[in-house]
Amino acid sequence: MTRFALTVEFDGRPFMGWQRQDHGPSVQQAIEDAAFAVTGERTTVHAAGRTDAGVHATAMRAHVDIAKPITAFRLGEALNARLRPNPVAILACEVVPDDWHARFSCLGRAYEYRIVNRRAPLTWEKGLAWQVAQPLDAAAMHDAAQLLVGRHDFTTFRSAHCQSASPVKSIDRLAVRREGDRIMVAAAARSFLHHQVRSMVGCLALVGLGRWSAADLRDALEAADRTRLGLNAPPDGLFFMGARYPARAEASA
Repeated sequence: MTRFALTVEFDGRPFMGWQRQDHGPSVQQAIEDAAFAVTGERTTVHAAGRTDAGVHATAMRAHVDIAKPITAFRLGEALNARLRPNPVAILACEVVPDDWHARFSCLGRAYEYRIVNRRAPLTWEKGLAWQVAQPLDAAAMHDAAQLLVGRHDFTTFRSAHCQSASPVKSIDRLAVRREGDRIMVAAAARSFLHHQVRSMVGCLALVGLGRWSAADLRDALEAADRTRLGLNAPPDGLFFMGARYPARAEASA
């Protein structure tokens, strides 16, 4: 049995999310079905994180165990051939040690949320960004975001369906920058609660619109009450950007 690490890119629009679902297609199912077509083996593909319906990834890390003798290059090529026409691509496939785990070996995860701040409707970016027509103050959003950096009880920014054992998380980075009419929100942490990034972005957008002050954001955080959430941003603009692993495991990959 050989363990292969995968770097996966996908457009989340056609899927119910990463995890296999009974009520619709998932990215995990697409890759597992492709692996079965290539190897004849029913396998489970484990990922660094789960994504909601409509959320995308530029570099999701995952792993799969395969018994059939096959090189990493041939497996990656074969999976890509079988994944068509799904908007899923294996960007890299490498052999890793048996104790390397895409989820449990992960030291950190990074997301980016993309906002298009303009009045004109979206064309090719529809479903790939959140359009906010009213002007947003990106600098005010960035300054307010620093209140969320560090270790906090993020109950306010947690989905009611979140399965995490604790609402306490440590945010390593939450940065907002403007590039023309695009506003990017970069978030990094060891792990996130269900809907946490989208909830933080939604409330930062309220600050950018002038509807909330930084003090309002701080009060919502300290309330530790989901009913105090101002706005949950849609999934369209959320991208899983990458995962970080211990140097030894990543060097092997």
